[in-house]
Amino acid sequence: MITRRNFVKKAGAGLLTIGAVPFAGNECYGNETVVPPKEELFKLAIAGYSFAKFDIDQSLAMMQRMDVHYLCIKDFHLPLDSSETQIAAFHAKLASKGVTGYAVGPIYMKSEADIDKGFAYAKRVGVKLIVGVPNYELLPYVDKKVKEYDFHYAIHIHGPDIKTYPNAKDVIDHVKDLDPRIGMCLDIGHDMRDGFNPVDDLKKYVSRVFDMHIKNVTAASKEGRTCEMGRGVINIPALVRMLRKVKYAGACSLEFEKDMDDPLTGLAESIGYWRGVVDATR
Repeated sequence: MITRRNFVKKAGAGLLTIGAVPFAGNECYGNETVVPPKEELFKLAIAGYSFAKFDIDQSLAMMQRMDVHYLCIKDFHLPLDSSETQIAAFHAKLASKGVTGYAVGPIYMKSEADIDKGFAYAKRVGVKLIVGVPNYELLPYVDKKVKEYDFHYAIHIHGPDIKTYPNAKDVIDHVKDLDPRIGMCLDIGHDMRDGFNPVDDLKKYVSRVFDMHIKNVTAASKEGRTCEMGRGVINIPALVRMLRKVKYAGACSLEFEKDMDDPLTGLAESIGYWRGVVDATR
């Protein structure tokens, strides 16, 4: 049971405390023994779109302050036409800050040429997961490229704002007969805004959920907007419990679309809340 006292005790801050070090084992502070947290199958990450108005150095500085180590790479940080030399330098920069780029995207694909370019880009970047948004009629060609490259392809859902892939069910309806490596990036906020329950959809479709964008929203309707993780209508504790129940082993990438000119405070609050829930629901 998550009580206010228990949650506040466990949540901590979203920003990394200066000088903090990871536990090497059980540590004793006064009369209280602190046990290192159990490692989860899922990992916390940041969706690159959260940093749409910041360059990669500024973005990595924010990630360091929040102690987050995985990034879904967006093409405004690493362009689709980047050379192998530029990609190597990009990875070196991430590594110097303790960050790993685990996927690329979302990449919008409106032609076979776009798909070719996206898959070639992902191969040069060295990842095997593409978050993409292909036109419906291009799905057979995506199927062909997935088989050719042995990549996973996660279709990003967009809620009621865009007609293509508004919710998790729509993705499944279009890919269920395609290669099982074609699935979705379950954006829990957009799924909720289109009238669906993302916790239920994670349970139903987990075998096709290869990436997740986590956020909260102010309403379960088109009018809902991104808000800090602990302030919206999505039941985040239920989501965390479901992640464990279905043994989801991918990334949970925080995508924060509020205050994009100055996102650090909202990102940090959301990450602090997420970590508090993860601890308190163990």
